[in-house]
Order: sequence, then structure tokens, then C-alpha cells
Amino acid sequence: QVQLVESGGGLVQAGGSLRLSCAASGTTFSSHAMGWFRQAPGKERQFVTAISRNNFYTSYQDSVKGRYTISRDNAKMTVYLQMNSLRPEDTAVYYCAARVTSHQETVYTAVHDYDYWGQGTQVTVSS
Repeated sequence: QVQLVESGGGLVQAGGSLRLSCAASGTTFSSHAMGWFRQAPGKERQFVTAISRNNFYTSYQDSVKGRYTISRDNAKMTVYLQMNSLRPEDTAVYYCAARVTSHQETVYTAVHDYDYWGQGTQVTVSS
């Protein structure tokens, strides 16, 4: 059983930065592709960014390209999301997700691609 625990959310002014972390346990972390999603009130959960098992391939939602950076440290079993130049429309609960895969280079971008989810961390950007 995989457990994912997000941290690092909070309240920040527009233009500010936050760094989210997602710590995994109960699994061989390096066997999992990882992703970040977000869900704003009244909206569906949406893809933000994802990273392959081998840390070489990433994908980003268009609205966060150039502002967000995903990375992972397999030794620490943690995936990170660095968020810069935050905007009020980035306000949401951010979720970490994991999917076991045999493919080293594949990046997964759909909610249904993932098997395991964290509890989420709130990010609020004030204008």
C-alpha cells in the first residue's frame, strides 16, 4: 500500500512562490511515475504536471509552463512542485499522485492513470 503525504501549501500573495512536497512510503518509489493535480471549488480535478520514473521526462499544463517545476528525489522518496509567479487562479487543493509502471520514460497526465493519491494541500493565492 502506497501512502502519499503532501506538505508546503499555504497562503501567498500574487507573484509569490511556494514549494510543495509529497513524501511516499510503503512502496518502491522509483517504480512509480508521479504527478500533481489540483482541484478548485466547484471544479473537476485537473492535471498540473507529471514526471517519469527516471526523472528525465516531464509534462506541464499550459497555464503553469514556465512558472512551475516538478522534480523528484528517488533516494528521499519525495516529489516536489516549485511554484513561482503564483496567480489567484492557481488557488486550489493540490494533490500528489502515483502510478506504478514498468515504463521508465512515460509521463501520465490523466486522473484515471493514477492508482494512489495524497490527501491534498491547500494553496491560496491572494490578489
